[in-house]
Amino acid sequence: MNPSPRSEAVTRRQFFRNGARLAAVTGLGTLAGVLTGHSQAKTTVWQIDPAKCLRCDRCATHCVLEQSAVKCVHAHALCGYCQLCTGYFNPEPNDLTTAAENQLCPTAAIQRTFVEDPYYEYNIDEKLCIGCAKCVEGCNRFGNGSLFLQVRHDRCVNCNECSIAIGCPGDAFRRVPVDQPYLLKTTHAH
Repeated sequence: MNPSPRSEAVTRRQFFRNGARLAAVTGLGTLAGVLTGHSQAKTTVWQIDPAKCLRCDRCATHCVLEQSAVKCVHAHALCGYCQLCTGYFNPEPNDLTTAAENQLCPTAAIQRTFVEDPYYEYNIDEKLCIGCAKCVEGCNRFGNGSLFLQVRHDRCVNCNECSIAIGCPGDAFRRVPVDQPYLLKTTHAH
C-alpha cells in the first residue's frame, strides 16, 4: 500500500515539528545548564582542603594562569620557628644560611628572619610563590605542618572547570561558599 501524497506531506510536516520541538527543548536545557554553572560560580569559589592536599606540585603546573593562583600560606600559630626549618631548607643543607643552594623553595619565596637564638620567623612572598608545595611537603613531613596551600581569590579567575581540581590526585579541591573562601589549617586538620 503506497501512501498518498497528502499523507506523506503530513508525515514530513510532523517530522519537522517534532524536530523543532526537540531542538527547542535541547536549547533550553543547555541554557539552563550554562546559567546554573554561572550561578554556582558566583556563589562558590574553588579552595584546597589542607587535610586532603597531597603536595603533588600540580597546583604550580595545572592552573590556567601563567603563575598559579595557588599560594603557600603560613599558619604562624602552628609554627615552631625552628632554626632548621624543614619547609625552608633542603634536606641536609650545606649550611643553615639563606644561600640559594640551601633553600628548598625554587623561587626563594620564603623569607627567613632571625628573631632570637634559636628562633627564626618564616614568611611567604606570594608574588614569588608558584604553588609548587615543596616547602609544604617538607614542613608536613618533618615538622608540624604550619605551611599549606590555598587558592588566592584576588588572582583566581574562578574557572567553572578548574584544571587544577581536575588534575588533583588527592581530591583536595572543592567549592566553598564565597563568603567563607578559605579553609584554614588548624591543629585538628590532621
